[in-house]
Amino acid sequence: MEEDPGVPQIMDGQAWESLCQTLLASSDLVLGENIPDSPRHRAEGFRYLTRFLAAGIVSCVSHGDPDYPIFGRMIDYTMPWGLDNPDCLYLYASIRGGAQYRISGLRGSANHIDLQVNFGHYANGDVASWGTIASLEGDDLETDGEGRFELFVGGDKEQGNWLPSRDDAEFILVRQYFDDWEREKPADLLIERVGAEYPIPAPTTAQVAASLEKLQRWMERGGALWNQMSLGFLSMSPNSLVIHMPEDAGERSGMRGQAYGMGNFRCAEHEAVIVEMTPPECRHWGVALANRYWECVEYASRQSSLNRAQARLDSDGVFRGVIAHRDPGVANWLDPGGNREGTISARFLWADRAPEVRLKSVDFDALFDELPQDTPRVEAGDRRDALEHRRLAILRRFRE
Repeated sequence: MEEDPGVPQIMDGQAWESLCQTLLASSDLVLGENIPDSPRHRAEGFRYLTRFLAAGIVSCVSHGDPDYPIFGRMIDYTMPWGLDNPDCLYLYASIRGGAQYRISGLRGSANHIDLQVNFGHYANGDVASWGTIASLEGDDLETDGEGRFELFVGGDKEQGNWLPSRDDAEFILVRQYFDDWEREKPADLLIERVGAEYPIPAPTTAQVAASLEKLQRWMERGGALWNQMSLGFLSMSPNSLVIHMPEDAGERSGMRGQAYGMGNFRCAEHEAVIVEMTPPECRHWGVALANRYWECVEYASRQSSLNRAQARLDSDGVFRGVIAHRDPGVANWLDPGGNREGTISARFLWADRAPEVRLKSVDFDALFDELPQDTPRVEAGDRRDALEHRRLAILRRFRE
């Protein structure tokens, strides 16, 4: 076995010291100028930093070995960031150009699954530096009668399921979209590098130095990017949203074929905000609320998001969600979790037309003057039952 010469920044601890300095500096995202300084904002801000760090450890360190990759969740219920989607389960694995990989397992029953080969890394903090090389959707995945499949990534084109790679390939991202949170089951996936030799060798100082440097970039550049994007949408006109069409999203490692709506909401205690749209024909759609750090509002015990299977349309075919701090008694309540302002997302997968989403602020006590008479309503007991089903479904999706 070749002896590790020991890179200086690991031998003298400078790599760790630099990372710690970056972690200290990241407090500017919470303590900087023009950032609300209420106890709630401080608590959410420092919690966000720890969650974002945990997500970075997944993608830069613990699941960052392209020679011995393991699928891990770099976004989940306990680690929300980057305007995550409550309907989605994200899996991440590192790869490298010049190697071939085998992904195998059970497809599961999620409404939609998409496997992407990507270049660049979110740690770069530069949207223009990352993108998608190739992707395969669940409808095109060849499986046996039990839903089992094998997919090769890279190398020579294989018979059956295969995705090309490139020299600059860096990671695989799997997205699974769930409509029915209770009944749809996640995929069970393994990834291996073809030709890998075991046992797995001990890490080298060069490998650890590279991982720590990437984690440092994740916190510094990545953290700055997501903060900048969130603040950009918060600075738009109150209660407004813009749509980014699929051709913009797919090139930058977003979900292929998905239109993204992003904007903000402003809702005082005495107000309600009506979110109105006529959903297009599509594979999936959903609306979700997030805080100023681009974390989705807690969505297991709160109805802070709705998708096409959960929402109820009015008799005219229009979705009317209601953002309010108190339960308004309508089926499509969107609970902002105490946030008087925040960000909002709307996603439309394979939509047959460009969707339009409108937000309107009204006085809470006059809400029903603004809604159709046949707006679906719910009683307190039904709400409790729905929230309990929701909570248990999320716990099942994200358990180890």
